[in-house]
Amino acid sequence: MRFSFRMNKGKKQLFKIWRGVSYFLFFIFLFISFTTSAQSRQELEKERIKIQKEIKKINTLLFKSQTKEKNLLSDLSDLNMRINARTKLIKTINLETKQLDKEITENEKEVALLQKRLKALKKDYANMVVQSYKSKTKQNRLMFVLSSDDFLQAYKRIQYIKQYADYRAKQGEEIKIETIKLQNLNDYLKETKAEKETLLAINELEKKSIHSEKISQESLVKSVKKKEKKYISQIKQKQKSEKAIDKKIKKLIADAIAKSNKENKSKNVKSSGFALTPDAKLLEKDFVSNKGKLPSPVNRGVVVRRFGKQAHPTLRGITIESNGVFYATEKNANARVIFNGKVLAIQVLPGKKKAVLIQHGNYISVYKNLDNVTVKKGDLVTTKQEIGKIHTDKTTGKTILAFVLFKEVTRQNPEEWVYKI
Repeated sequence: MRFSFRMNKGKKQLFKIWRGVSYFLFFIFLFISFTTSAQSRQELEKERIKIQKEIKKINTLLFKSQTKEKNLLSDLSDLNMRINARTKLIKTINLETKQLDKEITENEKEVALLQKRLKALKKDYANMVVQSYKSKTKQNRLMFVLSSDDFLQAYKRIQYIKQYADYRAKQGEEIKIETIKLQNLNDYLKETKAEKETLLAINELEKKSIHSEKISQESLVKSVKKKEKKYISQIKQKQKSEKAIDKKIKKLIADAIAKSNKENKSKNVKSSGFALTPDAKLLEKDFVSNKGKLPSPVNRGVVVRRFGKQAHPTLRGITIESNGVFYATEKNANARVIFNGKVLAIQVLPGKKKAVLIQHGNYISVYKNLDNVTVKKGDLVTTKQEIGKIHTDKTTGKTILAFVLFKEVTRQNPEEWVYKI
């Protein structure tokens, strides 16, 4: 009988160990999959918030600034931008909703597992209470110890009684912990489902908005097509004007480089760049080390034209070339310097508008389309310092800054240098 009792006890212990390990591995698997899902959902949530902010800026900076006098190309371009942003938002919300569905399913499985585990724990605990009560009525614990054959057996029985009591207390504590865990998970599940409902509601509103905007888009496209030749001619003329301005700026920079090398008598070798002082070299090094982290030339804005060759946003088959990045911003907004430097030149543009050139070693940042400037040639400027008010177009109502970046006379892509607003 004694041998049989030990074998049964050993099997029970092995079974409990195996069950514990199984639960542990299952929860680890759920935790890993939940963590991966949560991280992915967090990224989607950040993207959604970012797009929502972008739409808000588009509405404020482009649509609220529109004048009564219609400019079809400008209006259509603005509408296309908003439709594209809404399309991105809907796509992001759909992905986020799928992640929520996955998370809800995993949580529901975990709730079911916890409920099953809690039920088993309560059943085991109830059996222990019953067995404990029976042992008290049938046989006194002291008699159980005193009836031992020898001292060693008595010691083992005392240890058994103690371990049994400890195990019972541990089971009771585990039931409390699992109950709290289950309650927390149920609460989180409710929050997740509520979040999903909110996302679905936002999605429906965006779908209605985009449907209405696409109807307006079709109407504008028809109107633009009627005057397509006129608009193409205007675009070509504008591109020609921009190239002429760009050519003058490049010449201005080239002349400044030649002058700096001529003035630097100690330099005998002809250089494509400026003859820099030690301080200017350190400034350039610092400028380059901040690539991708430089502040935007406007405090608040939307990029309405990117750098390089690209299809025209409204006229099919027309390619435009942009020598910089164009930011739409608030009326009466000021351009600000992207990094410490020195005013290399101030250039007057057609329509009495101005461009300010700031030197950062061999790099030159150019701020075009300013009504007036608050700096003069040779001034030292600091990061984010305001240098002039940006011009507002009377026809479109738009306030747009053209921002260009050069390394010596070679144009750079400003978006690779400036932190996205």
